Amino acid sequence: MRFRNVASTSAALITLALALVPVSAGGQRPQSAADCPPQSGLPGRGFVGLSTEDVFAHPGSYRACELNKQVASGVGVIRQTFDWKSIEPSRGHYRFGYYDGFVQALAEHGIRVLPILFDPPRHRARQARRGTYPPRRYRDLGRFGAVLVRRYGPKGSFWRRHPNVPRVPIRAWQIWNEPNIRVYWPTGPSPGQYVRLLRASGRVIKRADPGAEIVTAGLPKSNLGMPVERFVRGMYRAGGRTAFDTLAINPYASSAGGVVGIVRSMRRLMNSHGDRGGNLWVTEFGWSTGGPQSRFRTSEGGQATRVASALAALHRSRGQLRLRGAIYYNWRDGRPYPPLFQDFFGLHTGLNDVNGRPKPALKAFAEAAGALPSSRRD
Repeated sequence: MRFRNVASTSAALITLALALVPVSAGGQRPQSAADCPPQSGLPGRGFVGLSTEDVFAHPGSYRACELNKQVASGVGVIRQTFDWKSIEPSRGHYRFGYYDGFVQALAEHGIRVLPILFDPPRHRARQARRGTYPPRRYRDLGRFGAVLVRRYGPKGSFWRRHPNVPRVPIRAWQIWNEPNIRVYWPTGPSPGQYVRLLRASGRVIKRADPGAEIVTAGLPKSNLGMPVERFVRGMYRAGGRTAFDTLAINPYASSAGGVVGIVRSMRRLMNSHGDRGGNLWVTEFGWSTGGPQSRFRTSEGGQATRVASALAALHRSRGQLRLRGAIYYNWRDGRPYPPLFQDFFGLHTGLNDVNGRPKPALKAFAEAAGALPSSRRD
């Protein structure tokens, strides 16, 4: 996700934006979470996913009701930043409470989590005036991931302490966010350095859970950093093939065909580097219905058409592409937020508007997801 003329959006930062949005589900806040008992989705890995920062930012009744809507819309996976600096505010001391509530709510709805491991605390980060640097010691990100595995993984303490919560352990871990964009690698995007981070962190996570899936950061096709094709080639030249299980891409494009075209291009690139068995995962895609002019902006009707077409085409080609799934960005529109207070297309890609009213794209998304053959079993 990208800022216009500034940088790429952090999934962690956008939480701050949506936390400022008044919660309004159909204009009224439910009285309590009891008004929205969980409607559990069917178990499975889930092809259709969603980013839903407003649901993360607003626990309780709003979260419960919105998750019900998302389950009804065919969502099986939610991608969410697990913000390192918030979870480990001081060395070796972890605060899980807020994330416990989030993981529990998703588990009760049968939704899996794709965590983004991101944003080191001050005591583990390289210092910078601007941008988000990787940790000083790359293996520390893996140690953070291993802590989360021991909490939320297959043998995690969270499940033992909450025996009445359905077990939906976290098995896939996304390492960092958009490292081909300078704001997330302020010394300059470096495929080789990113592979070092990926390998060092992945090794530690897999020691904690040998069956864990290591997912690369979502890589956008952007003119704000290193071209994604060049970055991925550099990853393979640096030995990246053995450092991850799944290559993630954020293929924003002006059309549904453009999204699919980027995914096909990545598949060809992976195959050409001997990685025919590697998986792909679309971890962001979407179109805005407002904000500054952008090639990703369209009408509400155009958004609905593109969302439905992209989901259908991606699912139809999933076998050939070895495509793990497709995650739409975002559930709900937001407003500009500090420190930049700058509007950009990513604040307007929601399936619902800023006041929580559904756009035509929500119905199109739900109908497309519901029409996917075996979509609940993928």
